[in-house]
Amino acid sequence: MKSLILIAILYCSLTSYAFAQVPPKQEINLESFMERLFPVQDEDLDYESIYEVLLQLYLNPIDVNRASAEILAGSYLLDPLQISNLISYRAKFGMLISLYELQAVPGFDLKTIEQILPFLTLGAGSSNQTQTFWKRITTEEQAYFILRHRRTWETRKGFTPPDTSSTGKISSRYLGDPNEFYLRFRIQHSRDFSLGFTLDKDPGEPFTWDGKTARYGFNFLSFHFTKYYVGKWKTIALGDFQAQFGQGLVFGAGYSLGKGAETVPTVRRSSIGILPYTAALEFGFFRGAGITYQSGKWQSSLIASYAPRDGRTSSSLDTLSKEDLTISSFNQSGLHRTSSELETKNQFREINLGGNIQFTSGKLQAGSNYLFTKFDRSWIKEPTLYNQFDFAGKSNQVGSIYLNYNWKNFFLFGESAISQSAGRGNVLGFISSLSKEVDFSLLWRKYDKDFHSFYANSFSESTRPVNEQAVYLGISIKPIPKWKINFYYDYFKFPWLRYRVYAPSKGYEWLGRLTFQPKRNLTAFLQIREEQKDRNLSDSGEPALPYQIRPLNKINGLLSLEYQVSKTFFFRSRILFSRVNFNDQKSSGFMILQDAQYSFSKFRVTGRVALFDTDDYDTRLYAFENNVLWTFSIPAFSGQGMRYYLLAQYKINSQFTTYFRFSRTAYTDREVISSGLQEISGSIQSETTVLLRYMLHR
Repeated sequence: MKSLILIAILYCSLTSYAFAQVPPKQEINLESFMERLFPVQDEDLDYESIYEVLLQLYLNPIDVNRASAEILAGSYLLDPLQISNLISYRAKFGMLISLYELQAVPGFDLKTIEQILPFLTLGAGSSNQTQTFWKRITTEEQAYFILRHRRTWETRKGFTPPDTSSTGKISSRYLGDPNEFYLRFRIQHSRDFSLGFTLDKDPGEPFTWDGKTARYGFNFLSFHFTKYYVGKWKTIALGDFQAQFGQGLVFGAGYSLGKGAETVPTVRRSSIGILPYTAALEFGFFRGAGITYQSGKWQSSLIASYAPRDGRTSSSLDTLSKEDLTISSFNQSGLHRTSSELETKNQFREINLGGNIQFTSGKLQAGSNYLFTKFDRSWIKEPTLYNQFDFAGKSNQVGSIYLNYNWKNFFLFGESAISQSAGRGNVLGFISSLSKEVDFSLLWRKYDKDFHSFYANSFSESTRPVNEQAVYLGISIKPIPKWKINFYYDYFKFPWLRYRVYAPSKGYEWLGRLTFQPKRNLTAFLQIREEQKDRNLSDSGEPALPYQIRPLNKINGLLSLEYQVSKTFFFRSRILFSRVNFNDQKSSGFMILQDAQYSFSKFRVTGRVALFDTDDYDTRLYAFENNVLWTFSIPAFSGQGMRYYLLAQYKINSQFTTYFRFSRTAYTDREVISSGLQEISGSIQSETTVLLRYMLHR
């Protein structure tokens, strides 16, 4: 170990004084980082919330000298062996004096250090911490306005003149124009403060000022103010915020990484605590106040929220009293384009009171969560075969205990929760570095069919942690420096009925990825994923059982080649394919795409051309796309056609940057796109996106 110290000292002494300090924040391929951590794309996931939380990881770098094993593991940047070695190095030799001293930590090579540098810092902040709070706000470098406009240029049916039926009834149409507007303002400084607001108007929603429906120009308004480290108050959050503690059985922060190309670290959640809500999604967040108090090894948090919620009401046949109206469904789309959709806006009120208490001592972290939720009306869903055990009533309570322990190269974690219905949710697992070449994860989970937790977002096969028993195994192997193998296998059972599966069912899923990186600027990988789940057969009308289930088998593949030809030119080639087998009927899909990016001076251009051909919607293919700043896009493609887009970025000066994106999908198998009010008469759909970012203090 003395030799390692000598290396670090010699390295620092041979560099300049500036080099020994925190190096300048580097530009990274943020899209590549997100794509690697994102779940496998096979359904409409909440990508915006996932992207927002991961983005904060980049904007708020981790203090490498003070970060606990829990924080380091939650960043998904390091494996358990590297984390254990870093903690041990700090304990023996004190704080690092340069981020490049990480070379002296066993298990950290230059490639790893280069990848993680943009996410790390050495200290608690810059020198402006000595200034007054108001001065820090008015001079903070991370202060910006973003204005984004997006529009589909082909006319959808919802924007055409209404029809009149033979009975004289006028058909429904959108109330507003086809433009989408997004305005965001934010000022933040890592571990000091964050404040801002987000305004959003979706296509079809009108600009109007109506206090009754909380529409003040834009249809949606989100705002927050968060202050960190005020004495022993670790966090004070006002406005809109989220929370994540334990494994997400009570507080899940609105996002979940789940199963993806990173097969080992993403199975584990970290206690991030209370954090600002900055996305434009109109559900899944608290509105009120959240505080965290730290005293020694103990930390306690309290949450109080009173927020409007969208939904529809229903009443019994024998009453017209408003007091007897019940909630029949919640509207989580956030869309208020028609009179019918507008009737759902802010129809209910939701109160949340909860908290967390947490103890951290060295390698041990233990805590407890509690959340009480009350609606101003009873929530009673329309009964179906599969939802008999879903929540019904006016209030719910859910509580849990959790434990995390770091033992050598093992990160053990678990959480057990119980809801007011007596339904239970349990998660237990570990992540380990078995050697320098092998990382391994194991996760067991069991969620009862009557487990009710509205803000849960733990690891699960379904969109909610309910009615599921499963075991997940993940492994990552680096046999030689240029090769890497990622693999997971997940076996799951559903003891009760599910949507489109009217019998107890089971299934499995596995993914394998082989990555080859012969050079720093050249990466190729092959990824295969297979999933099998049961699904109802179509009702044949014969006098037999009304529903029978059969396994639906899906296989998806991806072959990718990425080459950074020079500092200015990059290209990516990919081939995607899918195959589905259901009830002895097979279908398939295929897609080939070519990306290219060229940068010069203050200008950057990214483009794609893609061809796709799928037999049906079940064989649809999801393809990651570059988009304007802090916007994420993974659209699904089915049918036959061509997809292309062009994205341009121009940095006018240090304060002002513009983005423009044009995309078009041309189908060859249809003359009508989509259906209902979203229907487009024709085979082409074109979209433009314009984004302007203005940095206030640069």
